[in-house]
Amino acid sequence: MYDVILIPTDGSEAAMDAAKHAFSLAERYEATVHVLSVVEQSESASIVGRGDEKLETLREEGTDSTKHIVEEALSRDVDAVGAVEVGNPDRTILDYADEHDVDIIVMSTHGRSGVGRFLMGSVTEGVLRDGKTPVLAVQR
Repeated sequence: MYDVILIPTDGSEAAMDAAKHAFSLAERYEATVHVLSVVEQSESASIVGRGDEKLETLREEGTDSTKHIVEEALSRDVDAVGAVEVGNPDRTILDYADEHDVDIIVMSTHGRSGVGRFLMGSVTEGVLRDGKTPVLAVQR
């Protein structure tokens, strides 16, 4: 039923909770998990004159959060790959899902606290609204 499962992550505990649901599906269907962190383009350019430095810092944070989930998947004998992309989060998630023939996206309804919490909710909403790939939205 599921061969490829996508887990978008923002590095939050909520994203890790969603990942645990994805691992269960992957174990059951012997699926490969793709873990994707999206560096929001507008956020990376927010510091004038330091955009490249900020972008690199955000890429490193994305790599760390992606690596953490990939390692957890591998420790459960689930095949996993990670990626970090730059762009609009919901559009990038949907494009990645199309490009990699993803069967289901498993993501949290909310991510980081404060403004980040609101933004992750809006990303989830955008993925649900605009995508054609099924989404399992995990509420924390």
